[in-house]
Amino acid sequence: MQTRPLGRTGMEVSRLCLGTMTYGEQNSEADAHEQLDRAVAFGINFIDTAEMYPVPPKADTQGLTERYVGSWLKQRGARDDVIIASKAAGPGLDHIRGGPRLTRDHLFKAVDASLERLQTDYIDLYQLHWPDRSTNFFGKLGYVHNEEEDATPLEETLSALKELVDAGKIRAIGLSNDTPWGTMRALQLAEQLDLPRVASIQNPYNLLNRSFEVGLAEIAHREDVGLLAYSPLGFGVLSGKYLNGAKPPNGRLTLFERFKRYTSPEAEAATHAYVALARDYGLDPAQMALAFVNTRSFLTSNIIGATTMEQLESNLASESLKLDDDLLEAIEDIHRRMPNPCP
Repeated sequence: MQTRPLGRTGMEVSRLCLGTMTYGEQNSEADAHEQLDRAVAFGINFIDTAEMYPVPPKADTQGLTERYVGSWLKQRGARDDVIIASKAAGPGLDHIRGGPRLTRDHLFKAVDASLERLQTDYIDLYQLHWPDRSTNFFGKLGYVHNEEEDATPLEETLSALKELVDAGKIRAIGLSNDTPWGTMRALQLAEQLDLPRVASIQNPYNLLNRSFEVGLAEIAHREDVGLLAYSPLGFGVLSGKYLNGAKPPNGRLTLFERFKRYTSPEAEAATHAYVALARDYGLDPAQMALAFVNTRSFLTSNIIGATTMEQLESNLASESLKLDDDLLEAIEDIHRRMPNPCP
């Protein structure tokens, strides 16, 4: 398993990260422990979770994912062997603290609750799950400025995170679903005010959505704020299992119709092309899609997720898959013809 530096923190994380957002919804606690055991045995040392998980977010399941990871950490005595990342929810989910914000009070409560669920004294990487301001994320395009919004100042958020770092409750901080402006502003404030420096940014990245390359890839390189790529399979779409109207039992898009990001006609056409290309080369389409993400020079870690052990084994195998130059050029040709159908 290759490792890469987590920003300038001194921590080294595995190129594959185990995502956990299905734990507590599609996966039981026993399933979660089995996946965690296998991932660590394979060489993964990086586990990503969030206070709002599992997904879809609901009041009666909120926090179960962290609890399942926490019970595994306690039972296995594995805390020192892994790097745990979690996230604080931004505005919009009223079942979390009556409506979460990225204020000092909310962040202190969020961290303490996550530590309790995870049964640990510290979180290695604590991320802001999405901004506490109006901007483009979760597929939104076309920025519209809102002078009247009640956004928590980023200075307050970063200052609170500094207190939590100084208290030993978190080791490093990261962003998620953020923009080039948000990333550079956080770096600027860290330098000016001696606040924690952002180590990573967790944004979507896959064959259907390479928008990270437009503005954030250069920042990732020049500022050592690498990508933690989520949805590398586009909610499983890039496996090809949903093509031609297929609805496989227990598939996420079969169970939860609210997930529309990767289901447009444009996405279907591009997916057909990528799946056909993989099969022309004798490759599993999902493994090719993951291996492509693994090749990116701005990547810190590729967040894989699975609901079955068979899926997990397939995802793990992408770590050793090498894509030759001809195949990479064929991928670029499809991208040029059908760029970013799912931003």
